[in-house]
Amino acid sequence: MLAIGEFSRLTHLSVRTLRRYHDARLLEPAIVDGATGYRYYSADQIPAAQVIHRLRELDVPLSDVQRILRSPDPGTRAALVADHLQRLESELDRTRSAVASLRRLLQPEQPPLDVELRAVPAATVAAIEDDVALDDVLAWYAGATAELDAVVGEPTGVPGGLYDNALFESGSGHVLVYRPTTDPPRSGRVHPVTLPAVELVVTAHVGAHDDIGVTYGQLGSWVVANALAVAGPVRETYLVGPRDTADPGAWRTEIGWPVFRVAPP
Repeated sequence: MLAIGEFSRLTHLSVRTLRRYHDARLLEPAIVDGATGYRYYSADQIPAAQVIHRLRELDVPLSDVQRILRSPDPGTRAALVADHLQRLESELDRTRSAVASLRRLLQPEQPPLDVELRAVPAATVAAIEDDVALDDVLAWYAGATAELDAVVGEPTGVPGGLYDNALFESGSGHVLVYRPTTDPPRSGRVHPVTLPAVELVVTAHVGAHDDIGVTYGQLGSWVVANALAVAGPVRETYLVGPRDTADPGAWRTEIGWPVFRVAPP
């Protein structure tokens, strides 16, 4: 038997933490002396303590740690850990985006925005569309573009997407991603869609999308300053993206807002 202090040194779990895990019935001592209340652990409890230590380092909640340790099925345990790692990765992505945006926003001087007014004709494309929650857009986009790539054999242009204003205003809205092609097929979720002709205010965002919100804001300021109003879903065109290069610094995304001129009062 190992006294609680010895067990603490072997597992790198503090005595206070071990007592808390005992109270939570997460890691109970092998023996508790009825007279003194001293806790004693066995050597075969060391691996379980190390697992708990690592899981807590990943901020896995105690309730989930209990479920992982008590599940006899390795597949269930692996799935529980994978779910938490996915949540950590999502939090890391949000942190990375916030840091990238703040770095740009806090620059003493923002570089001037290169803006173009562009008339875009109507076009029939192969598309997938659905109503999507804002938090689910990235996962939905990844699945939709993979399906488009598999179905559209000979695209005639770069991919793009249309994002309904409600997506940003209320957290859920219509999203459409597309690939231009001569003869849009019907297969699975893929179907032909005719995009209407539109007047766009266009600028390019260079690099990863971590700080693309800053570019959106700059474009919005330009629209307001030039007495224009947004009229329809924003369009993104992915000139260079992950499918083209693994270097996020080389990615190039065009942002296009359908606009009309505001009449003077």
